[in-house]
Amino acid sequence: MRFVIATLLATASFLSPINGFAESADVEATIKNIDMTNLSLTLDDGKTYQASEEFNFDGLKAGVKVIVFYTEVDGKRVINDLDIVQ
Repeated sequence: MRFVIATLLATASFLSPINGFAESADVEATIKNIDMTNLSLTLDDGKTYQASEEFNFDGLKAGVKVIVFYTEVDGKRVINDLDIVQ
């Protein structure tokens, strides 16, 4: 009986959807626009990246080259970290 239950659980976990995983990535680009109201950055790649309320925008302005480390969650690119390229 344990074997049957273990087999069923293994099969169920294998066939379950894996959409719950977030995709992490990074991009190197230049800041095109900063929207302090919506806490977001638009880069010259044409994409918008969402920042958290605790995100520090000091030193950031249009024209600054950055590396953005982000996670894609529900179709939004959420910033995990950001480095300014010197």
